[in-house]
Amino acid sequence: MSHNPVVWFEIYVQDMQRAKAFYEAVLAIKLEQMPAPTEEMTMEMWSFPSDKDTAKTSYGACGMLVKMDGFPSGGGGTLVYFACEDCAVEAGRVAEQGGSVIREKMSIGEHGFIALALDTEGNMIGFHSM
Repeated sequence: MSHNPVVWFEIYVQDMQRAKAFYEAVLAIKLEQMPAPTEEMTMEMWSFPSDKDTAKTSYGACGMLVKMDGFPSGGGGTLVYFACEDCAVEAGRVAEQGGSVIREKMSIGEHGFIALALDTEGNMIGFHSM
C-alpha cells in the first residue's frame, strides 16, 4: 500500500448546530456544508477542511460531522485524533465549548503528545501534537 489506509471518518451527532459550533471553536476551523450523497438519504453533513487534491497521497484522512436518523452519537469504539501544533491549546478550548477533557496533554514518548476529550455529543476524540 502506497498511502495511508484510512481515507474517511464520520462523527455522528444529535444536535448539528451544537456539534458544529464545538468543533469550529475548539479546532479554530470552518466546516463546509455537504449535500447528501443521494436524494433518498436524509442527512445533514458538515465536512472538516481538507486538501482534496492530495488526500490520497498525504498523511491523514478527511471526514465530517453527520446527523442521520438511526445513527446515534456516543462511544463506538473508534477514536479520531485531530492534528495540532500543541494539543494543550485545543484541549483548553473544550470545556468552554460544552465538552469535557478526559485526559490533559500527556507524553506518548517519541510519538509526541495527546489529549482526550468528550465532545458535546458524547463522542470521545483525541488531539495529537509533536
